[in-house]
Amino acid sequence: MKIGKTVLAGVAAVFLSAAVQAAVADRIVAVVNDEIITLSELNNAFEPYQERFEASYQGPDREKARAETKLVLLNRMIDSALMEQESRKTGITVRNEEVTDAIMDIQKQRKISPNEFQKALEREGITLDAFRKDIRNQLMRMKLIRRDIKSRVAVTDEEIGEYYRKHREDYEGKESVRIKQILLILPKEEDPAVKEKLRADAEAIHKRLMNGEPFEPLSAKYSQGPEAASGGDIGYIEKGMIHSEVEDAAFSLPLNQISGVIESPIGFHIIQVVDHRGAGLKAIEGVRDEIREKIDREKMEKKYGEWLEELRKKSHIEIKL
Repeated sequence: MKIGKTVLAGVAAVFLSAAVQAAVADRIVAVVNDEIITLSELNNAFEPYQERFEASYQGPDREKARAETKLVLLNRMIDSALMEQESRKTGITVRNEEVTDAIMDIQKQRKISPNEFQKALEREGITLDAFRKDIRNQLMRMKLIRRDIKSRVAVTDEEIGEYYRKHREDYEGKESVRIKQILLILPKEEDPAVKEKLRADAEAIHKRLMNGEPFEPLSAKYSQGPEAASGGDIGYIEKGMIHSEVEDAAFSLPLNQISGVIESPIGFHIIQVVDHRGAGLKAIEGVRDEIREKIDREKMEKKYGEWLEELRKKSHIEIKL
Protein backbone atom coordinates (compact mmCIF):
# COMPACT_ATOMS: atom_id res chain seq x y z
CA MET A 1 0.00 0.00 0.00
CA LYS A 2 2.83 2.35 0.85
CA ILE A 3 4.40 1.75 -2.57
CA GLY A 4 1.06 2.39 -4.27
CA LYS A 5 0.62 5.70 -2.44
CA THR A 6 4.16 6.73 -3.36
CA VAL A 7 3.53 5.97 -7.03
CA LEU A 8 0.23 7.87 -7.00
CA ALA A 9 1.89 10.82 -5.30
CA GLY A 10 4.61 10.82 -7.94
CA VAL A 11 2.10 10.74 -10.80
CA ALA A 12 0.16 13.59 -9.21
CA ALA A 13 3.36 15.60 -8.87
CA VAL A 14 4.15 15.06 -12.56
CA PHE A 15 0.71 16.24 -13.66
CA LEU A 16 0.85 19.20 -11.29
CA SER A 17 4.28 20.17 -12.64
CA ALA A 18 3.02 19.93 -16.23
CA ALA A 19 0.02 22.09 -15.40
CA VAL A 20 2.21 24.73 -13.78
CA GLN A 21 4.58 24.72 -16.77
CA ALA A 22 1.64 25.10 -19.16
CA ALA A 23 0.32 28.02 -17.15
CA VAL A 24 3.73 29.69 -17.25
CA ALA A 25 4.18 29.00 -20.96
CA ASP A 26 0.82 30.55 -21.88
CA ARG A 27 0.23 33.58 -19.72
CA ILE A 28 -1.70 36.81 -20.20
CA VAL A 29 0.34 39.51 -21.95
CA ALA A 30 -2.38 42.14 -22.32
CA VAL A 31 -5.81 43.00 -20.99
CA VAL A 32 -8.09 44.98 -23.32
CA ASN A 33 -11.24 45.95 -21.42
CA ASP A 34 -12.93 42.59 -20.76
CA GLU A 35 -10.76 40.59 -23.15
CA ILE A 36 -7.26 39.16 -22.86
CA ILE A 37 -4.37 38.49 -25.23
CA THR A 38 -2.20 35.50 -24.34
CA LEU A 39 1.46 34.84 -24.96
CA SER A 40 0.62 31.96 -27.30
CA GLU A 41 -1.57 34.30 -29.40
CA LEU A 42 1.28 36.83 -29.58
CA ASN A 43 3.78 34.11 -30.52
CA ASN A 44 1.43 32.82 -33.23
CA ALA A 45 1.13 36.35 -34.61
CA PHE A 46 4.93 36.72 -34.54
CA GLU A 47 5.51 33.39 -36.30
CA PRO A 48 5.33 34.80 -39.88
CA TYR A 49 8.09 37.28 -38.97
CA GLN A 50 10.30 34.67 -37.32
CA GLU A 51 12.41 33.56 -40.28
CA ARG A 52 12.95 37.12 -41.49
CA PHE A 53 13.89 38.19 -37.97
CA GLU A 54 16.39 35.36 -37.58
CA ALA A 55 18.04 36.32 -40.88
CA SER A 56 18.10 40.06 -40.20
CA TYR A 57 19.21 40.33 -36.57
CA GLN A 58 22.47 39.00 -35.19
CA GLY A 59 24.70 39.85 -32.24
CA PRO A 60 24.10 41.06 -28.67
CA ASP A 61 21.11 43.30 -29.47
CA ARG A 62 19.13 40.46 -31.00
CA GLU A 63 16.92 39.71 -27.98
CA LYS A 64 16.31 43.41 -27.39
CA ALA A 65 15.20 43.79 -31.02
CA ARG A 66 12.95 40.73 -30.67
CA ALA A 67 11.31 42.19 -27.55
CA GLU A 68 10.78 45.57 -29.25
CA THR A 69 9.28 43.90 -32.33
CA LYS A 70 6.90 41.84 -30.20
CA LEU A 71 5.83 44.95 -28.28
CA VAL A 72 4.99 46.74 -31.53
CA LEU A 73 3.05 43.68 -32.69
CA LEU A 74 1.22 43.44 -29.35
CA ASN A 75 0.11 47.07 -29.63
CA ARG A 76 -1.26 46.33 -33.11
CA MET A 77 -3.21 43.41 -31.65
CA ILE A 78 -4.55 45.71 -28.90
CA ASP A 79 -5.68 48.27 -31.48
CA SER A 80 -7.36 45.52 -33.49
CA ALA A 81 -9.17 44.22 -30.39
CA LEU A 82 -10.35 47.74 -29.51
CA MET A 83 -11.76 48.28 -32.99
CA GLU A 84 -13.58 44.94 -32.97
CA GLN A 85 -15.04 45.74 -29.54
CA GLU A 86 -16.17 49.15 -30.76
CA SER A 87 -17.75 47.58 -33.85
CA ARG A 88 -19.78 45.18 -31.70
CA LYS A 89 -20.76 47.97 -29.32
CA THR A 90 -22.08 50.18 -32.11
CA GLY A 91 -23.97 47.34 -33.78
CA ILE A 92 -21.96 47.36 -37.01
CA THR A 93 -22.45 44.12 -38.91
CA VAL A 94 -21.17 42.59 -42.13
CA ARG A 95 -23.50 40.42 -44.20
CA ASN A 96 -22.33 37.13 -45.69
CA GLU A 97 -23.04 38.58 -49.14
CA GLU A 98 -20.58 41.42 -48.51
CA VAL A 99 -17.83 38.95 -47.58
CA THR A 100 -18.55 36.87 -50.68
CA ASP A 101 -18.48 39.97 -52.91
CA ALA A 102 -15.14 41.05 -51.43
CA ILE A 103 -13.61 37.63 -52.10
CA MET A 104 -15.00 37.64 -55.65
CA ASP A 105 -13.39 41.07 -56.19
CA ILE A 106 -10.02 39.65 -55.08
CA GLN A 107 -10.40 36.76 -57.52
CA LYS A 108 -11.40 39.16 -60.31
CA GLN A 109 -8.42 41.45 -59.67
CA ARG A 110 -6.04 38.51 -59.72
CA LYS A 111 -7.80 36.86 -62.68
CA ILE A 112 -8.17 33.46 -61.04
CA SER A 113 -11.14 31.13 -60.69
CA PRO A 114 -12.78 30.22 -57.36
CA ASN A 115 -11.25 26.75 -57.65
CA GLU A 116 -7.74 28.19 -58.19
CA PHE A 117 -8.27 30.55 -55.27
CA GLN A 118 -9.32 27.67 -53.02
CA LYS A 119 -6.20 25.71 -54.01
CA ALA A 120 -4.01 28.75 -53.28
CA LEU A 121 -5.47 28.96 -49.77
CA GLU A 122 -4.91 25.24 -49.23
CA ARG A 123 -1.26 25.56 -50.25
CA GLU A 124 -0.81 28.19 -47.56
CA GLY A 125 -2.61 26.11 -44.96
CA ILE A 126 -5.51 28.58 -44.71
CA THR A 127 -9.11 27.39 -44.59
CA LEU A 128 -11.78 29.25 -46.51
CA ASP A 129 -13.68 29.83 -43.25
CA ALA A 130 -10.60 31.44 -41.67
CA PHE A 131 -10.08 33.63 -44.73
CA ARG A 132 -13.74 34.70 -44.72
CA LYS A 133 -13.44 35.58 -41.03
CA ASP A 134 -10.41 37.76 -41.74
CA ILE A 135 -12.21 39.52 -44.61
CA ARG A 136 -15.28 40.04 -42.38
CA ASN A 137 -13.12 41.69 -39.71
CA GLN A 138 -11.48 43.94 -42.29
CA LEU A 139 -14.85 45.04 -43.67
CA MET A 140 -16.15 45.66 -40.16
CA ARG A 141 -13.19 47.91 -39.36
CA MET A 142 -13.65 49.81 -42.63
CA LYS A 143 -17.30 50.45 -41.79
CA LEU A 144 -16.33 51.63 -38.34
CA ILE A 145 -13.73 54.02 -39.74
CA ARG A 146 -16.20 55.40 -42.30
CA ARG A 147 -18.84 55.93 -39.64
CA ASP A 148 -16.68 57.46 -36.92
CA ILE A 149 -13.94 59.15 -38.94
CA LYS A 150 -14.99 59.77 -42.54
CA SER A 151 -17.89 61.93 -41.38
CA ARG A 152 -15.38 64.32 -39.75
CA VAL A 153 -13.35 64.81 -42.94
CA ALA A 154 -14.18 67.21 -45.77
CA VAL A 155 -12.01 68.60 -48.58
CA THR A 156 -12.80 72.05 -50.01
CA ASP A 157 -12.06 73.42 -53.48
CA GLU A 158 -9.84 76.03 -51.82
CA GLU A 159 -7.70 73.28 -50.27
CA ILE A 160 -7.40 71.53 -53.64
CA GLY A 161 -6.28 74.75 -55.33
CA GLU A 162 -3.77 75.51 -52.58
CA TYR A 163 -2.33 71.98 -52.78
CA TYR A 164 -1.97 72.26 -56.57
CA ARG A 165 -0.10 75.57 -56.28
CA LYS A 166 2.25 74.25 -53.60
CA HIS A 167 2.94 70.95 -55.38
CA ARG A 168 2.87 72.15 -58.98
CA GLU A 169 6.18 70.40 -59.69
CA ASP A 170 4.44 67.07 -58.99
CA TYR A 171 2.25 67.59 -62.03
CA GLU A 172 4.75 68.75 -64.60
CA GLY A 173 8.00 67.99 -66.27
CA LYS A 174 9.00 64.37 -65.76
CA GLU A 175 7.65 60.90 -66.40
CA SER A 176 6.87 59.00 -63.21
CA VAL A 177 5.28 55.79 -62.01
CA ARG A 178 3.53 54.94 -58.78
CA ILE A 179 4.56 51.56 -57.43
CA LYS A 180 3.89 49.16 -54.60
CA GLN A 181 6.78 47.14 -53.29
CA ILE A 182 7.69 44.12 -51.19
CA LEU A 183 11.34 44.36 -50.09
CA LEU A 184 13.45 41.77 -48.29
CA ILE A 185 16.65 43.49 -47.14
CA LEU A 186 20.03 41.79 -47.26
CA PRO A 187 21.99 41.98 -43.98
CA LYS A 188 25.23 43.98 -44.02
CA GLU A 189 27.32 40.88 -43.45
CA GLU A 190 27.76 39.05 -46.74
CA ASP A 191 26.59 35.49 -46.21
CA PRO A 192 25.75 33.44 -49.34
CA ALA A 193 23.51 31.08 -47.36
CA VAL A 194 21.46 33.97 -45.92
CA LYS A 195 21.22 35.57 -49.36
CA GLU A 196 19.88 32.40 -50.94
CA LYS A 197 17.41 31.97 -48.08
CA LEU A 198 16.09 35.50 -48.67
CA ARG A 199 15.86 34.82 -52.39
CA ALA A 200 13.83 31.68 -51.67
CA ASP A 201 11.56 33.66 -49.33
CA ALA A 202 11.03 36.27 -52.05
CA GLU A 203 10.22 33.57 -54.61
CA ALA A 204 7.70 32.02 -52.20
CA ILE A 205 5.97 35.40 -51.72
CA HIS A 206 5.97 35.96 -55.50
CA LYS A 207 4.33 32.57 -55.99
CA ARG A 208 1.57 33.53 -53.55
CA LEU A 209 0.98 36.75 -55.52
CA MET A 210 0.77 34.78 -58.76
CA ASN A 211 -1.73 32.46 -57.09
CA GLY A 212 -4.03 35.37 -56.43
CA GLU A 213 -3.25 36.70 -52.96
CA PRO A 214 -3.59 40.50 -52.69
CA PHE A 215 -0.40 42.57 -52.80
CA GLU A 216 -1.14 44.88 -49.86
CA PRO A 217 -1.52 42.30 -47.03
CA LEU A 218 1.58 40.41 -48.16
CA SER A 219 3.60 43.64 -48.23
CA ALA A 220 2.34 44.63 -44.79
CA LYS A 221 3.24 41.20 -43.49
CA TYR A 222 6.61 40.54 -45.09
CA SER A 223 8.14 43.71 -46.55
CA GLN A 224 11.00 45.27 -44.59
CA GLY A 225 10.73 48.65 -46.29
CA PRO A 226 9.11 51.65 -44.55
CA GLU A 227 6.25 51.51 -47.04
CA ALA A 228 5.03 48.18 -45.60
CA ALA A 229 2.66 50.00 -43.23
CA SER A 230 0.78 51.45 -46.23
CA GLY A 231 0.47 48.13 -48.07
CA GLY A 232 3.72 48.64 -49.98
CA ASP A 233 2.70 51.94 -51.61
CA ILE A 234 5.90 53.94 -52.31
CA GLY A 235 4.10 56.71 -54.19
CA TYR A 236 5.30 58.29 -57.42
CA ILE A 237 8.93 57.94 -58.43
CA GLU A 238 10.89 59.48 -61.28
CA LYS A 239 13.91 58.09 -63.08
CA GLY A 240 17.06 58.28 -61.03
CA MET A 241 15.31 58.00 -57.67
CA ILE A 242 15.67 54.25 -57.07
CA HIS A 243 18.11 51.46 -57.86
CA SER A 244 18.46 50.93 -61.60
CA GLU A 245 17.40 47.27 -61.41
CA VAL A 246 14.05 48.26 -59.87
CA GLU A 247 13.70 51.37 -62.03
CA ASP A 248 14.10 49.41 -65.27
CA ALA A 249 11.27 47.09 -64.24
CA ALA A 250 9.06 49.90 -62.92
CA PHE A 251 9.17 51.92 -66.15
CA SER A 252 8.63 48.91 -68.39
CA LEU A 253 5.85 47.05 -66.54
CA PRO A 254 2.25 47.43 -67.77
CA LEU A 255 -0.22 48.85 -65.24
CA ASN A 256 -1.19 46.47 -62.39
CA GLN A 257 1.21 43.76 -63.56
CA ILE A 258 3.46 42.24 -60.89
CA SER A 259 7.19 41.96 -61.55
CA GLY A 260 9.33 38.92 -60.92
CA VAL A 261 11.81 38.88 -58.05
CA ILE A 262 14.32 41.71 -58.66
CA GLU A 263 17.75 41.64 -57.04
CA SER A 264 19.42 44.97 -56.16
CA PRO A 265 22.41 45.85 -53.96
CA ILE A 266 20.12 46.18 -50.94
CA GLY A 267 17.99 43.07 -51.33
CA PHE A 268 15.14 41.44 -53.24
CA HIS A 269 12.18 43.43 -54.56
CA ILE A 270 8.76 42.58 -55.97
CA ILE A 271 6.90 45.56 -57.43
CA GLN A 272 3.56 46.43 -58.99
CA VAL A 273 2.94 49.58 -61.06
CA VAL A 274 -0.42 51.15 -60.16
CA ASP A 275 -0.17 54.45 -62.13
CA HIS A 276 1.93 55.98 -64.88
CA ARG A 277 2.34 59.70 -65.57
CA GLY A 278 3.71 61.06 -68.78
CA ALA A 279 5.88 64.17 -69.12
CA GLY A 280 4.30 67.62 -69.29
CA LEU A 281 2.04 69.75 -67.10
CA LYS A 282 -1.32 68.41 -66.03
CA ALA A 283 -4.09 70.98 -65.65
CA ILE A 284 -5.84 71.15 -62.28
CA GLU A 285 -9.07 69.89 -63.87
CA GLY A 286 -7.33 66.65 -64.76
CA VAL A 287 -5.87 66.05 -61.31
CA ARG A 288 -8.60 67.47 -59.08
CA ASP A 289 -9.91 64.05 -57.99
CA GLU A 290 -6.36 62.79 -57.39
CA ILE A 291 -5.54 65.79 -55.19
CA ARG A 292 -8.84 65.45 -53.35
CA GLU A 293 -7.99 61.81 -52.64
CA LYS A 294 -4.53 62.74 -51.34
CA ILE A 295 -5.81 65.44 -49.01
CA ASP A 296 -8.65 63.18 -47.90
CA ARG A 297 -6.19 60.36 -47.13
CA GLU A 298 -3.90 62.68 -45.14
CA LYS A 299 -6.82 64.00 -43.11
CA MET A 300 -8.17 60.50 -42.58
CA GLU A 301 -4.80 59.27 -41.30
CA LYS A 302 -4.59 62.17 -38.86
CA LYS A 303 -8.18 61.71 -37.66
CA TYR A 304 -7.69 57.95 -37.39
CA GLY A 305 -4.68 58.47 -35.11
CA GLU A 306 -6.64 60.90 -32.96
CA TRP A 307 -9.68 58.61 -32.87
CA LEU A 308 -7.62 55.57 -31.91
CA GLU A 309 -5.85 57.55 -29.18
CA GLU A 310 -9.23 58.65 -27.78
CA LEU A 311 -10.43 55.03 -27.87
CA ARG A 312 -7.32 53.90 -25.99
CA LYS A 313 -7.76 56.60 -23.34
CA LYS A 314 -11.33 55.58 -22.53
CA SER A 315 -10.47 51.85 -22.48
CA HIS A 316 -8.87 49.70 -19.81
CA ILE A 317 -5.56 48.47 -21.20
CA GLU A 318 -2.84 46.60 -19.30
CA ILE A 319 0.35 45.35 -20.94
CA LYS A 320 2.04 42.51 -19.04
CA LEU A 321 4.73 41.57 -21.58
